[in-house]
Amino acid sequence: MTILAGIDPGLSGAVAFFNTERNDVEVFDIPTFSLTRSGKNKREVDAHALARILSARRIDHAFVERVGAMPGQGVSGVFAFGKCYGIILGVLAAIGAPQTLVAPQTWKKALQVPAAKDGARARASELMPQASHQWARGKDDGRSEAALIALYAHHQLNGNSK
Repeated sequence: MTILAGIDPGLSGAVAFFNTERNDVEVFDIPTFSLTRSGKNKREVDAHALARILSARRIDHAFVERVGAMPGQGVSGVFAFGKCYGIILGVLAAIGAPQTLVAPQTWKKALQVPAAKDGARARASELMPQASHQWARGKDDGRSEAALIALYAHHQLNGNSK
């Protein structure tokens, strides 16, 4: 049995585990907690909870979406996103999971994900209908993207093009 992880980084991101033997996927939101800083409520990644989620499975390989700053993002937003990304990569390294960074354009093109707002949710539901309940809400695009990244990992590591 092989377990592949697909990770869509960010506070609204997710982690998906693709079991190649059962051909199914299990998705978890990136765990966060709230804290008050300078009178404002802020969310941060719960690194301990993320480590528990990732270490509870024997991950054979993790594919993480390669990210960078986007035009128009504020400095604090970019810093928070980068911190989340770093925590994800650090936890994967700490548990000894091999990792591959993949550009969003690469996996989306390979899986023919439409550019429309709900394109990832729609495509994930087409490719993995048995798991579509895990990204049923409009705000679940991170969940569907993580599942698609895990499916992309499966295709790449098994030599499939789609």
